Amino acid sequence: MKIEMLYPEVCNLFGDISNIKYLKHCVPEAEIIKTDINSEPAFVTQDVNMIYMGPMPENIQEMAINKLKPYTERIKELINRNVVFLVTGNAVEIFGKYIENEDGSKIEGLSIFDIYAKRNMMRRHNSTYVGTYEDIEIVGYKSQFTMAYGDNEKNYFSKVERGIGLNEESKLEGIKENNFIGTYIIGPILILNPLFTRKLISILGVKNAKLAFEQETMEAYKQRLLELKE
Repeated sequence: MKIEMLYPEVCNLFGDISNIKYLKHCVPEAEIIKTDINSEPAFVTQDVNMIYMGPMPENIQEMAINKLKPYTERIKELINRNVVFLVTGNAVEIFGKYIENEDGSKIEGLSIFDIYAKRNMMRRHNSTYVGTYEDIEIVGYKSQFTMAYGDNEKNYFSKVERGIGLNEESKLEGIKENNFIGTYIIGPILILNPLFTRKLISILGVKNAKLAFEQETMEAYKQRLLELKE
């Protein structure tokens, strides 16, 4: 199994790089490919099972878009082929139509999904999150200078129980298209949500996998879920 991390030297805010560290503990045989921002992604010429991209400083987003733009059609192909993508924090904005700055200028995205983002660098939104993905309750946190807009009614990741969706008026969080999951939820999401992690591992083809530190992560998950619901 090959898991590619895109640009981990710059897409590593909020400790979300630990999503892949934890996944490696759960699936020790997985090969982790770390692709720096000046290198061609492995997914261009190789078959990879999963692609991960984490949150980044806002001034890196345009650079990341420009690096990935030549491979837009390849990314679409992989999504259509059900390759797993996990994209967290503001990295999801790269796959939308554009990011709009406060002055109205726009950074064109990859336009793979019909969403766009608006920045407000004078207002950071911070909140906790509880939602439902299929039959799994998801917990986490949000910390962002942007809000996303657009119609994700048919391809949202999770339905909000507590917190916000794409924006403060939305109750639908993130993007889920085939096995592409893009979400603003940070935490890191895989460590905070062992049931979701087990589901993701099963999608990757690992059956009956035992989660790393399963007892501890399950106890922490149940306690966090209880506290956030209250």
